[in-house]
Amino acid sequence: MKITYHGHSCFAIETGGYHLLIDPFLTGNPLSRVRPEELKADWIILTHGHNDHVGDTVEIAKRNDATVIAPHELSVWLGWQGLKTHGMAVGGGCYFEFGHVKLVNALHGSGFTNDGDKQIIYLGPATGFVLTVEGKTIYHAGDTGLFSDMKQIGNEKEIDLALLPIGDNFTMGPDDALIAAEWIRARQVIPMHYNTFPLIEQDARDFVKRLSEKGIKGYILDIGESTDL
Repeated sequence: MKITYHGHSCFAIETGGYHLLIDPFLTGNPLSRVRPEELKADWIILTHGHNDHVGDTVEIAKRNDATVIAPHELSVWLGWQGLKTHGMAVGGGCYFEFGHVKLVNALHGSGFTNDGDKQIIYLGPATGFVLTVEGKTIYHAGDTGLFSDMKQIGNEKEIDLALLPIGDNFTMGPDDALIAAEWIRARQVIPMHYNTFPLIEQDARDFVKRLSEKGIKGYILDIGESTDL
């Protein structure tokens, strides 16, 4: 399985001949080095409805005839825009061609902002998800603050890789993300959702160093860099 980081909370996963794309915020992302038209996607997984996570979903899904997996309200809204969708809710899991997805809690908001009309469209709860493919389990926390049920996520499944936000202000900062990593007990941790904008600038190398001091393996994926799991 190949995992590529495209900045913010966007990851591409290649597994078993399938291309998965998570929270594809590329256009307007100052750190992204890839254009939406360059990416393949059979499935797109969205954690919530904020603009910087829905991102280029509509364009990418239509061009690739991809199916979008998302919280129910967000999936309905995207369906109205002509996309193929599969809606889910927190606590629910489903088997797909590529593997299994279970939605889990995230402490955050979820609404698409239309600046022109000065409207915010409510799109259901924010979520994270647990993805199981090729016998490996990945926890993508989405945008979230620290919450004690993260312990249960680590209890239910052995997490091979946790993708945790560290940007602060809108999500956990490094201190809380360090606690989350301990609770989840993942074999590996990659930080995300940082340095996209000045308000969420963080020292990811220091975060990884502090993980190491606690005996937790963490590493940084640079923008456009890939790793195998």
